[in-house]
Amino acid sequence: MDLFEYQAKELFAKHGVPVTPGAVAFTRAEARSAAEKYGGLVVVKAQVKTGGRGKAGGVKLADSADDAEAKAGEILGLDIKGYVVRRLLITPAADIETEYYVSFLLDRANRTYLAMASVEGGMDIEEVARTKPEALARVPIDALTGVDEAKAREIVAKANFPADVADQVADVLRKLWRVIVEEDATLVEVNPLVKTPGGEILALDGKVTLDENADFRHPDNAVYLVHDEVDPLELAAKEKDLNYVKLDGSVGIIGNGAGLVMSTLDVVAYAGEEFGGVKPANFLDIGGGASAEVMANGLEIILSDPQVKAVFVNVFGGITSCDAVANGIVQAFTMLAERGDAVNLPIVCRLDGNNAAEGRQILDGAEHGVVELVDTMDAAARRVAELAAAK
Repeated sequence: MDLFEYQAKELFAKHGVPVTPGAVAFTRAEARSAAEKYGGLVVVKAQVKTGGRGKAGGVKLADSADDAEAKAGEILGLDIKGYVVRRLLITPAADIETEYYVSFLLDRANRTYLAMASVEGGMDIEEVARTKPEALARVPIDALTGVDEAKAREIVAKANFPADVADQVADVLRKLWRVIVEEDATLVEVNPLVKTPGGEILALDGKVTLDENADFRHPDNAVYLVHDEVDPLELAAKEKDLNYVKLDGSVGIIGNGAGLVMSTLDVVAYAGEEFGGVKPANFLDIGGGASAEVMANGLEIILSDPQVKAVFVNVFGGITSCDAVANGIVQAFTMLAERGDAVNLPIVCRLDGNNAAEGRQILDGAEHGVVELVDTMDAAARRVAELAAAK
């Protein structure tokens, strides 16, 4: 789960990372009130879960309460990379001498964590990484030993932080690592980490990604879920414990196993090129236990998407055999009909693996007019793309 900047800075403050105060505003009037509280000279910052806010006009300096109200009006409702601004962070303007960059992230490829730091922070850190890779220090972090004093000093030295801020930056790094460990985060980032003319180090921005698999250890994290920022279908799927991600296409996808579902997305997108660019509408992994209830819930979510024109059920029977999956599909149709959600969109089904022949026989015998069995994944992808395009 990605956090808004104001939420990330709340977590930073909880662990002793020095941050500037701030107030969240949803209206122009609230922005004005916050600016009055902080003395007028403030920064009005769009709160969206994407980068590039400054370049998109989502970060503005205001020199009075009136100006903050006006700037809030300019930013609220702004579309930034597909995210509509519904909330603002009003924070006192900071006097900046130098901007730095620091982050910790989960390095999945190398099965470890990675610290990244640069004395050339700010909006263009991506450009720095691309054109001056030597200016961005990358230091592997052992998850068992973490970031102690010695490791923090190593990061500071490799990034060439000036001696007058080395102690403070090392202290910030240790505290940011505490956020990683104690909050089960997969990313913490500060850009910019600034030095003020008085020599103080402050985190002026913050980005945090929390591992949702660890939510059971952090029940309080529920407060960070902002429903108006989550697709309603994804929210409904989450309530049913389904691993679902909404996409922009017209072919609903159900599969068992993340790898198979990812491959299915690729095959459908490729096949869809023949039919005017038909694309997948979602990622939905029902896992190994494709019970009738799980299948019914999955179909219900997919059929609730008005963009979906056809559905592709792609199952490889392993621990859960194909006949069990087929029975689940048949029972799911009955359950959905009882809920008042009768299935009327075409469903292309490809069953392979353990008891595949028995599974196909069950679906044939059920005589559901909307179900079409196809033997291979490629052929099934082409057929479902064709059906979606014809709708």
